[in-house]
Formats: sequence, structure tokens, C-alpha cells
Amino acid sequence: MSLFSCLVWWITYYNASLVASRIVGIPTIPFTTSSDGSYSISSLKSLVVDSKFSENRDETGETLIPPTLKDFAETFADDLHNTLNLDIDVSTGDEPTSDAIFLTLGDPIKYTDVAGAQTSEGYTLSINSSSIIISGASPLGAWWGTRTVLQQAILSNGSLPYGQADGAPGWKIRGMMLDAARHYYPSEFIIELCSYMSFFKQNTFHIHLSDNLYNNVNLYSREQSLQLDAWFRLWSDSEDLAGLSKYKNESYTKDQFEDIQSSCASRGVTVIPEIEAPGHSLVIVQWKPELGLSNDLSLLNISHPETIPTMKTIWSTFLDWFHSKTVSIGADEYTGDPNEYNRFVNEMSAYIDEVSGKSIRIWGTFPPKPEYSNIYQNVSVQHWTFSADNPYRDYILNNYSVLNSDDTYYTVNKYSASYPQVINVARTFNGNPATGGIWQPFVFDAKVAANNPEKNNSLVLGAVTPLWNDYGANASVYSEAYYAWRDGIPALADKQWGGDLSESEFSSAFATLHPNIPGQNLDRAIPSTGSIIFNYTAGSMVNRDLFTPIAVWNDLAVLDHSGNGYDATTNCPLTAESTLNISSSCSVETPLLSKGRDYTLSLKLRIDEASQDATIISGGDSSLLLTPNLTLLASGNYYRLNSTIPVGTWVNLNVIGRGNRTFASIQETTLDAPLSSAAAEEQEFLAVLGINGVSFVWAPIAIEAPIQKIGGEDVGWTGQLVAMSLSSEA
Repeated sequence: MSLFSCLVWWITYYNASLVASRIVGIPTIPFTTSSDGSYSISSLKSLVVDSKFSENRDETGETLIPPTLKDFAETFADDLHNTLNLDIDVSTGDEPTSDAIFLTLGDPIKYTDVAGAQTSEGYTLSINSSSIIISGASPLGAWWGTRTVLQQAILSNGSLPYGQADGAPGWKIRGMMLDAARHYYPSEFIIELCSYMSFFKQNTFHIHLSDNLYNNVNLYSREQSLQLDAWFRLWSDSEDLAGLSKYKNESYTKDQFEDIQSSCASRGVTVIPEIEAPGHSLVIVQWKPELGLSNDLSLLNISHPETIPTMKTIWSTFLDWFHSKTVSIGADEYTGDPNEYNRFVNEMSAYIDEVSGKSIRIWGTFPPKPEYSNIYQNVSVQHWTFSADNPYRDYILNNYSVLNSDDTYYTVNKYSASYPQVINVARTFNGNPATGGIWQPFVFDAKVAANNPEKNNSLVLGAVTPLWNDYGANASVYSEAYYAWRDGIPALADKQWGGDLSESEFSSAFATLHPNIPGQNLDRAIPSTGSIIFNYTAGSMVNRDLFTPIAVWNDLAVLDHSGNGYDATTNCPLTAESTLNISSSCSVETPLLSKGRDYTLSLKLRIDEASQDATIISGGDSSLLLTPNLTLLASGNYYRLNSTIPVGTWVNLNVIGRGNRTFASIQETTLDAPLSSAAAEEQEFLAVLGINGVSFVWAPIAIEAPIQKIGGEDVGWTGQLVAMSLSSEA
């Protein structure tokens, strides 16, 4: 009898004595176990992919670029290394070997969602004294099984109990939506978000790609509307679209969007693109003013003979960029003629299907009525507010598929008169009286149970939680989108899957899991043995090449006294007073880029000359400038204080990140005095938001510490640096 046959017999025999239970993770899943023992993850020697299925792909999911089983295995192996410090090779074979994880495919009929429909995302995880077997309904199902292994290894200190887990999601679509139209986000940031959500088995990243600031028709003239900030975030060199996208440096090229989609798909996440029309379409009207409705230029005049052909031109340019089976045409908050709106939706649906075979999704706007020529039933609807529709009564009872994006879980960066800036985690567990407390995707109305379908209604597609940037790019830095979701998205992920975590279970599991999520460092965390992350003094330098005289100032190491070993390098000359001469011809560089929230960055320096926009220190997410005011440049925007650094004077300069706020202090000192982060008068960096042309709001801003480089080309100042330190205390 082969080893694999023995294992199958053993698992069958062993299962007879197992006790039904559940395994606490995010999400929770059923698990049967006994007290007979556990497997130490450190014993693993290999990761074996079943050779019969190594090149299989999940063709039934939403993505058109599904990874193979072996592709997922390679990513899993990287995660095991980066998260658990396990170095194991990926190979193919016919059966599991001793101390191996074996990835294979099982009977896909075995796994069903809450509606009883077959799902390709299910898996079985079997753990015994010899190996770990993950059997998926498809490669994607096996991938979700790898997330369970990682989570349980983290939660149990690497000791996995013997037993078997059978996991399958309750709903097909589980994820979040990011407004990247009114605030651009770099490709790398979006890819990190996909890694974050994938760890909690979410599979959909909806990206909103075109929009505008609110067009206040009661205040703005036509000329002002045509100058209002509006964005189209895809960049094409097609002459047919010349002038549509205005900011190439803040738009996604085809290669960049390809990278986003393929990177997200490698972790089981499908990117759903949205190009918004006929509402929220000011960017299109600014490009072609004749297409706007006269009473609101942010709305397209669908009756204009060139409106629908123009939208078809836009979509025909980008459809082959998109690797999803469904795309969103937006169609949100249109106040024109309902029949014209429905004609627009149906024509776009037919066209996109004809050209690409893709389905479309719209935001609920004009529910079907007998007097309308209604939208086709193959158009899925993304419900967001009961002021626009009743998803159950208007759509589901009329045989439309509905995605739950109810504004109960909306967030708006950074300010809103009605919506919060951070997801309310507690509401997920105990804020839904209509269902006894716990929210799940079939719950559209948390208060009135009659407005919700049965849990097993097959027309409920799932749930996607949106984050909007109503007040544009200067309202927030990139990472603040992540922090709006940081705790809430994992909490919702449990319910989107169908899990039954309690709030206390979630809090405990999340606290342990969060520092170990692979494929991302959205917190910009830096490992450190203590609160001092690095501590440099100019006099603590050694030459890396022992055979080169120290008088040759080249490739010197500036020693880190924190004990973390984050030595910097410099080619700046050392003065007789043991200070570094800073200029455009030399630099000091650390091995680090940025530090996220809760830090104090301290520099002791003297600026002798400075030009406009001199860069004191730069980093991966921000730069500290003199403009001449002390300024942080982050996410393409300037955040200025009402003070500057005096020229020719030694100062202790502190930049402090305290929670979601950022401060600075400048204190005159002497060369002989120690570097100090002691209390001095602090000033706060603030974002200034224009609210619909009516008022301004000042809001806190959370900017990462720039810690990569001082000096170098285009630095814009000369002077001396004697010390620099970074602490995790604020």
C-alpha cells in the first residue's frame, strides 16, 4: 500500500473519533479534532504539489487570469519563509511525503455556499502526525486553505492540532472598494492592500477610477464647474482619448494596471474596475463640454447623439486591460430622465458583452417600475442606500442579483457630515438588531428584518465595503485609507465568509495575526529590540574597507547605537568638531525608508544656506522640506507649518507621529548640548479641506516619518548634521 493510501486510510479511521468543533481564525471555520496531539510546523521539510493538478486553474471564478495550483504553492512558500521563517522547497509529486504540506484538488461537488450552490473556493485541511494535506475544490480553494495553515501556525505558536477542517465561503463576492478617482494611490499600495485582504480570504478589490469633487450647482458657474477637480485614472496614448486623462503621473498605464491585477490575482483577489457614467462624469464633460446636462455638468446628457458612442469609445479602449468577468459602469446618482438612464445602461451592457463577453454592474439608482423601460436582469446591482432603492423588494424580488454595499459600513476620508472615517468594528458583531446582532451579507437593513431576504437567497452576491475620498487628494495621505479599514475589514471578512466570531474572539485573534500578515507592510512597521529604533552620531563612523585610509571619505558606516544594527552610510566629510558637512555632493543614507504611526524622529543640525523647497530628509512615503516654512510633502501634497528653521543656528528638530496626528518642534541648542526629544512647543501639520465650495475644515493628518536620506543631489541646503535618532514613542 502506498504512503498516500495509508494516509487516506488513517484519516478515515481517525475521523471516527474526532469531536466536532470550530477553529478560531479570521474567518472561523468548522474543525474536528481530538486531544491526541499536534503537528509542529517547524518539522516541515517540503511543499509538494500534486503533479496531476499542478497546472490546473480555477476557471469558474471572477478573474480571467487565475493562477495555477503550483503558482499558489510558490506564493505560499514565500509566505512561510517571510512569516514563519521556514525555508522549504516547492516540488511536484504523486503523493505526500513525510513532513510535507501536500496541495491537491478534491471533489468540487463537496463544497457549497449558503444558497446550496457549488463553490470553487472550498477546501479541506487535514493535519496528522506525518503531514498536512490541503485539498481544494480548485486551486483557489487550496489557496484559502493555505491561509488557514498560516493563521493557525501564528495563533498556536506553530503547533497545529491533529484534525480536519472543511471550509467554504457563504458568499461569492467578498471585499472592499477604494475610491482611487478622487485620490490617486500608487500601484504598490493597492497591491499591498490585496495582500492584506487576501490573508482574511476576501477575493474582490473594486477600484473606482473616475469621478469629481461635488459640483455645487447652486454655487458654481459653468466656468467654475469646468475647472473643478475631476479625474480619469487610466492613461492611454490613444488619439481618440487625448485630453481625457489629465495627470499622467497620477494615472495607471496599461502595464501598471496589469501589474496590479496580476499581483492581486496571485493572492486570490480579483480587481473589478469601475468607470463612472452617466453621473459623476464631470471629467468626461470637461473633455467634451457638449455632452453635459445643462443644469448639472457632472451628469451626461444621454440624449446627446455623441454621449453613448463616446462611452463606447472609452470602454473599447480599456476593455482588453481588464481581467475580470464583470466590470462596473458606475451609473450612480443620476438625476436625469429614468428611461434615458435605463437605455444607457442597457446599451452599455449589450455593447460590453458583445465586445468582451463581460457582464456589467451598476450602483442602484432607478429601481424597476411598470412605467419604465427597465434595465436588463443580467445587469447586477450594487446597493448602497435605501434612499435610492430597497434591494430586496425592488431588485431581488424582481430577479436581479444584488451586491451588498449598504452605507452602514461606508467610510469617507477624512471628513463627512454623516459617515465615519473608520469602520465601526463593534457594529459588525452587535449592531444589527434585525438579525440578533451579527451582520452578514444578506443583511441590507440592520433594523428592519422585513427588508432582508433569507440568508440562503441565491441572488445575494456577497458584500463589498467602500471607502470614498469625497474631498479629494489633499484630505489624506495614502496610508489613511488603510487605517480606515485596518481593523474593520478583517472583522467584516469573517462575516462575508460566513464566520461566527464573537467580538472578543476577533479582538484576540486579530491582535496576534496582524503583525504577521505576509506580502505587505502597510503599517510601515520596523522591527526593533526596544523603543529606540536607530541612534546615529556623526562621530561614530568606521570605514567599511579596512585597507582604505579613513582619511578617504568614501562608503563610511555611521554606526547605529540602538542595538538594532541599522547602520547608515555616508560619503559626507567629517569636520574637526565631529559633524557631517551636508551638501548636494554627498549624502547620509539609512537602510530604512519610512516609519508608520507613533514615532519621534529627532535631528540635531545646522542649516547654513537653503534654497526654496530644500529637502531636509526624504523617505519612502514623505519628505521634510523648507518652503521656507517647515513642510511635510506626502502623497503628492504639501502640509505646512507657520514656522521655519533659523539659518546658522544649531537646532533640535523633532517630527512626531502621534496616532492619526503629526507634529513638529524646533528648539535652538548648541553644538555641545545632547540631541534631545524633550518637550518643546509643538505645531501640528493639518490638512485643509474645501467643503463643496462653501467652507473649509482643518483635519489631522497622519504622515509617515521620512528616514531614508539626508543630502545628495537637489537637496537645496548646506550645513552640518551631528546626530539623528528614531523612537517608537511619541
